[in-house]
Amino acid sequence: MKHPSSILVEVAVDGVGGAIAAVRAGAQRLELCAALGEGGLTPSLGMLEAVVEAVPGVPVMAMLRPRGGDFLYDPDELDVVRRDAERLLAAGAAGVVFGALCADGSLDTRAIARVVATAAGRPVTCHRAFDLCRDARATLAELHRLGVARVLSSGQAAQAPAGAALLAELVALAPPGLTVMAGAGVRAHNVRALVERTGVHEVHLSATAWRASAMQFRRAEVPMGAQLPADEYQRRGTDPAEVAAVVAAVRQPPA
Repeated sequence: MKHPSSILVEVAVDGVGGAIAAVRAGAQRLELCAALGEGGLTPSLGMLEAVVEAVPGVPVMAMLRPRGGDFLYDPDELDVVRRDAERLLAAGAAGVVFGALCADGSLDTRAIARVVATAAGRPVTCHRAFDLCRDARATLAELHRLGVARVLSSGQAAQAPAGAALLAELVALAPPGLTVMAGAGVRAHNVRALVERTGVHEVHLSATAWRASAMQFRRAEVPMGAQLPADEYQRRGTDPAEVAAVVAAVRQPPA
């Protein structure tokens, strides 16, 4: 196994407290997200500023993901990605984390190229959209050509230990300048074996732990979120017919 000091540990966090805790525990880089329960979404500008201030000297990579679900983005969504990237980088993000696919499972090279250009030399990580692409080997080469610095992958498996064989192949295939980072299901009991089997120099985890809320008064029967579909390929959207129907209903004169 590589010397432990040569393995970089990146931790995904969604708040200031998590960022401080991760760095105190030894994390060398952070990925800042909102909504880790949805796989991570773009954090707010205020959150990025607060985290950067809280962990001086530690690189904070900002997630660029405008919504949950798949990674097939329309032009409006990609415009939001560009705007977020510009502002987050200006506010102190060390780099950004982004991935986009075409409907056929190929890499959306135009979207990736725009984010790389917006980053203007700061590192871009392709997140686990990579694990949903059609051809991992071809996509790896495309990402290098586009100037992406790092690929986060589970080896196209539900968890990185199960994808170790492909991860090892990707590490061997990755040209200089492109790092393959193992993530998903990384824990203390499996990380040493994962590093040995794959040859990765970087690992990524959220180290999720649940704790009870300090709220004493509770209304358990009033949920604040919608029930998420089991199928991640179901896209949430606004139904204009329902909006129009509600508007028409409230404008009806009283009976």
